[in-house]
Amino acid sequence: MNKEQQPKVLFLMGPTASGKTALALELAEKHNCEIISVDSALIYRGMDIGSAKPSAEELARGPHRLIDIRDPGESYSAADFRTDALAEIEQIISMGKTPLLVGGTMMYFKALLEGLSPLPSASEAIRAEIQAEADTKGWEVLHDQLREIDPVSAERIHPNDPQRLSRALEVYRISGKSLTELTQTKSAPLPYDVVQFAIAPRERKVLHNLIAQRFQIMLQQGFINEVTQLKTRSDLHLDLPSMRCVGYRQCWQYLDGEFDYDTMVEKAVAATRQLAKRQLTWLRSWPELNWLESGAEGNLVTLMRQCR
Repeated sequence: MNKEQQPKVLFLMGPTASGKTALALELAEKHNCEIISVDSALIYRGMDIGSAKPSAEELARGPHRLIDIRDPGESYSAADFRTDALAEIEQIISMGKTPLLVGGTMMYFKALLEGLSPLPSASEAIRAEIQAEADTKGWEVLHDQLREIDPVSAERIHPNDPQRLSRALEVYRISGKSLTELTQTKSAPLPYDVVQFAIAPRERKVLHNLIAQRFQIMLQQGFINEVTQLKTRSDLHLDLPSMRCVGYRQCWQYLDGEFDYDTMVEKAVAATRQLAKRQLTWLRSWPELNWLESGAEGNLVTLMRQCR
């Protein structure tokens, strides 16, 4: 089947606060499409305000798939997302509708589009073993171990990057194969006609202002109370992926008394701006991308033209 005969799938990517949700809802109302969320924070239940989760009114206008599918105490990988998203896409297409994937978690988009290497699932026991070694010997020694088994990954991973270093060692200890060896093969790429859009303001200053304004709105909506509720749970802590989401970590630390309210706001806004910068860096090197300017009048028409 050539590209023209394949079912069409739309990607709407962009940095945080760029207007993706509003545009997606407009398109969902005007065209026969269904929204799939591509966001590593929206998957968590009870994390609504700080993740800018669509409101009940917005979800009534345009239901989002793959939100509220995990508890904050659980993990969720790019591989998990790919499996779930492929199932949702298939179901939407079987209904005669167009899947519209919307979000800013670029690793999820990349995993879906290009496929993933057959890496083993995480092992809590081996991770704890690696962490214990790091605590006694130091990460430099573990980096030397990685250099022996996988010099290519050791060149790419800095000794001061414990998360990636630990994962590279974990993969080897589980599978007996290096990360470099395993990543030479990937699962099949997305078998559809994918049309990719990215939306962002033309000026970086505009995006920075939008981020600061949105965080103030979150605070007015009760974000601190939301994090206070999460902190009452004994199983949640700052090392979990859910609590590493921007805003949540800084608010948690504020509630722990690590800094005052104004510093919390400053740190949360700065962290969100850094996230937006990383998202834009991904997008600038993204192939086959159609750019839209946040708030531009013709955005909906441009998207609808691709839905035909």
